Amino acid sequence: MSHRKDTDYLSVSARIRAMENRLLTRERMDRMIEARDTAEALKVLTECGYPEGGSLETVLAQARADTFRDLETASPDKRLVELFQLKYDYHNAKAILKAQAVGADPERLLLPGGRYDSRDLLEGWQREDLRGCSEAFQKAMAQAKSQLAESRDPQQADLTLDKACYREMAQLAEALDSKFLRGYVALTVDVANLRTAVRVHRMGREGDFLRQVLLPGGNMSVQIIAAVRGEALGEVFRSGPLVQAAELGAKLAQPGGGALTAFEKACDDAVTEYLASARRIPFGEQTVVGYLYAKEAEFTAIRTIFAGRAAGLDGDTIRARLRETYV
Repeated sequence: MSHRKDTDYLSVSARIRAMENRLLTRERMDRMIEARDTAEALKVLTECGYPEGGSLETVLAQARADTFRDLETASPDKRLVELFQLKYDYHNAKAILKAQAVGADPERLLLPGGRYDSRDLLEGWQREDLRGCSEAFQKAMAQAKSQLAESRDPQQADLTLDKACYREMAQLAEALDSKFLRGYVALTVDVANLRTAVRVHRMGREGDFLRQVLLPGGNMSVQIIAAVRGEALGEVFRSGPLVQAAELGAKLAQPGGGALTAFEKACDDAVTEYLASARRIPFGEQTVVGYLYAKEAEFTAIRTIFAGRAAGLDGDTIRARLRETYV
């Protein structure tokens, strides 16, 4: 268990408060949306501390690497950063296994930002040597490989890796002895399960199938979610932060139920609202976690804006797709 005190985070918390001034605000997003061309939109990013030159993905990858490296050094416990790196490791595991199954090269699908260098991970897997990776990660990759070979069902392998990812996140939160982090992990599991439930009901499948694809570890049990009909999802989540998202999902949880855009946004906004509460805490691990999430959300917003511009969407349509901001 971690024995860090809130006061251990005084220095990094003060630094993060200053760094928050460079986060992408709604006003800066509007300037990017209304920019005359891509070069003018990219100029806004340089004002937020992003490197100049290179493709958008190169710029974002460098910014993510810089953020993780900076906070790994500045934080009293680097495991706070690992909590956000995990998803990149497990994404890369999925890419490697699926590519191997069809005889393709996964390198272009690998993402930087994980605990393990993506190329080193690929080379280690090819050598059947994942020393340096967590035991949980190694076991999950081996199990997913066996499942993929036996069933040829990538969804089953993905589920195994997803469960392992959230399990590692929960273990980190426990090891850090942080109520705030435990709440964050449980909420992200609830969000994933709510999204899954809506999609499964829209497919006309439920019951045992839904129970198999839901993730353990959320505030709401798998059994309860799987036991209700789609239109009752709002009742299941009525007392938590996902009440608005669940109400929207309940209306959409039927074949041909309409676009999921507003529902997806409400799910993400619920997580943002939870983590934005960290801004009311003067110092502690909450400030580090909140800032890391803010940067991840910022990267998503930037991609949404540039994708919308490239598609020729009008400003209002792009704005409707953006999530709530951390600042």
